[in-house]
Amino acid sequence: MKNVFIINGGQKFGHSGGAFNKTVTSWTQDFLTENGFEVRVTDIDSEFIPIDEVENFKWADIIIYNTPIWWFQVPNRLKKYIDEVFSAGHNNGIYKNDGRSRKNPAINYGTGGLMHGKKYMVNTTWNAPDTAFTLHGEFFNETSVDDGVLFGFHRMNAFTGMEKMQGFHFHDLEKNATLERVENYRNEYLEHLSTIFKTEKQLI
Repeated sequence: MKNVFIINGGQKFGHSGGAFNKTVTSWTQDFLTENGFEVRVTDIDSEFIPIDEVENFKWADIIIYNTPIWWFQVPNRLKKYIDEVFSAGHNNGIYKNDGRSRKNPAINYGTGGLMHGKKYMVNTTWNAPDTAFTLHGEFFNETSVDDGVLFGFHRMNAFTGMEKMQGFHFHDLEKNATLERVENYRNEYLEHLSTIFKTEKQLI
């Protein structure tokens, strides 16, 4: 049995109610439970105790982050969660140090993680359409979500020793979130999970 820890990064703030990320988290949890995985879920908009959240990371084989992107970063509550939980995980399952030695401090930065053998996935939700990332002359200069806005987030997880799994990105969810598009996204996302987790299920 593989253990999956889902972090719902949706946050109520301003005009955002976090509803779609809650929906994505429900889709994810239902899919994994139906396919034989043990699942735990944390909602970062609720109160949390950092040391208890560290235990979820230590328990899990796979961590899934579901998060909106606000101003090209994760929401402030998710950043607070990461800052506090990862700090509580120092020498306690998440990381030991930055990997360098005083003898030669110029090399091996980022190799002191304690979560080797674990994997993670990042799923994001956007107001921006997918064409903003792919078309010449559009805003993101033909740079993908993972290579651009999420670059630091991926390196953060690599710092802990985790291996990246391919995530899923939901686009144009403010101006074009029709029922038909949401249903199509649901089907595409579940197919994505089926493909990604097929190998993981075989390893149970």
